[in-house]
Amino acid sequence: MGYIVLGFVVLIFLVFIILAFKYGWLWIQAMASGARVRLVNLLGMSLRKINATTIVNARIQAVKAGLVVSTDEMETHYLARGNVLNVVRALIAASKADIELTWDRACAIDLAGRDIFEAVQWSVHPKVIDCPDPNRGRPTIDAVAMDGIQLKAKARVTVRANLDRLVGGATEETIIARVGEGIVTTIGSAQTHKAVLENPDLISRSVLAKGLDSGTAFEILSIDIADVDVGVNIGAKLQMDQAEADKRVAQAKAEERRALAQAQEQEMIAQQAENRAKVVLAEAEVPIAIAESFKTGKLGIMDYYRLKNIIADTDMRDAIAGKDVGGQGSGDDSGL
Repeated sequence: MGYIVLGFVVLIFLVFIILAFKYGWLWIQAMASGARVRLVNLLGMSLRKINATTIVNARIQAVKAGLVVSTDEMETHYLARGNVLNVVRALIAASKADIELTWDRACAIDLAGRDIFEAVQWSVHPKVIDCPDPNRGRPTIDAVAMDGIQLKAKARVTVRANLDRLVGGATEETIIARVGEGIVTTIGSAQTHKAVLENPDLISRSVLAKGLDSGTAFEILSIDIADVDVGVNIGAKLQMDQAEADKRVAQAKAEERRALAQAQEQEMIAQQAENRAKVVLAEAEVPIAIAESFKTGKLGIMDYYRLKNIIADTDMRDAIAGKDVGGQGSGDDSGL
């Protein structure tokens, strides 16, 4: 029995020595800082695969700042894959800045993927957002006034983080998109581009009055127009393009009419050739008809010579008049 008791004592002593070697410095550090953590709790953290150094450092910071946060709460947040040190730093910053922030809300914001410490900093020191973001494409927001002149604008939006809407609220991209939409709407509703150039704050007041921070994780403090440049005359360019399009349509219609006229001309030439062929066929039947008249006795020889004299007289008159005389008489002879 004595050996059993001695072995038990030795085992306890060895466990104590192991704990002292592994967690002794953390335990001493916590004791010296006034943030007591028992060795049993340190051993339990190791068994639960929790980084004891992180928990001890976070507890020391919380105690030194006067925050009441238990070790169990820190372990729970660590097991949920949260950033314990960042949450503690955020609580300390919020406490110093007199911002109401509880441990549960800070943990929820951290687990939502937001940088809670950065959000508290933005609540104290507002952040300036460039609109549009120069690192994401176009350097300016382009819009066209009612007189057709294009304006290129740049804006700077001063925002402050809204901790109450940080969970589930829209991000910076939504702010940039809404501000850009407001600038385009304001410039597009201006009668002339000169009115916008004379009063750039017209854009700021109009956009700020739309309540663009609704449903976002930020509160817009101000919208400042950094630069406004005159672009191209979009109205004139559109008119030129329309005129060019109308010209092409007119040219296409003219080409269509020309092709139709050419087709009709070819049809008339073909019809004329057809009519000439009919005349030639009719003229070819004249000698046949004369010969038939001789056979039937309806035409005498004297009648034929009088007809020849009339034809000759007609050819002579045509020759005197300068007309082309045909060879109908010779044709008649050959027919006979």
